[in-house]
Amino acid sequence: MSPLQLVVGPLAENTYLVRTPEGPVLIDPGDEAERILKAAKESGIWPKAILLTHAHFDHVGAVGPLVEALDLPVYLHPLDLPLYRLAPELAQAFGLRIPPPPLEVWPLEEGMSLYGFTVWHLPGHSPGHVAFLREGEVYSGDLLFKGGIGRYDLPGADGKALFASLRRLFSLPAQTRVYPGHGPPTDLATEARTNPFLIEWET
Repeated sequence: MSPLQLVVGPLAENTYLVRTPEGPVLIDPGDEAERILKAAKESGIWPKAILLTHAHFDHVGAVGPLVEALDLPVYLHPLDLPLYRLAPELAQAFGLRIPPPPLEVWPLEEGMSLYGFTVWHLPGHSPGHVAFLREGEVYSGDLLFKGGIGRYDLPGADGKALFASLRRLFSLPAQTRVYPGHGPPTDLATEARTNPFLIEWET
């Protein structure tokens, strides 16, 4: 079943409400907490946890209000904790404001199973960037987009690591559906064939 996708905030970030065998989850609630709550109510998809691909402010801006409203556990890779704690200050540097996210988080680890997903640590866009995989689909955060890839000129980013992470991502079956942090869904076959950053690869 396809996720419920909401495009939120001034940076048009994708927030996903995803049904899983262990209950629904929210992936990357970046902004507009009230709108996310309204969508959950109208769809009947009440999340049991928040899963974060990484901690840039446009992906965590609604975490605080949602935890306050729903008392949800938050999962994040420990290497992104510094970015997570600084998210309000980093947002201000872009002229934006977000509520401080709750400091208590549960750690994500490479290879762990969580709500029917397997966690892959795929750094480069940020030190603790992860993707959430399940059969036939991947929530790629800001690693891969339709026609693009994640930035690696931000604090904590690493271009060499990002391209290594992309190569690992493309080890998945070509038909794997990709739900990115920005922009429309795609699949690995399409990106291998048309993405201008990747078309010269032998993937």
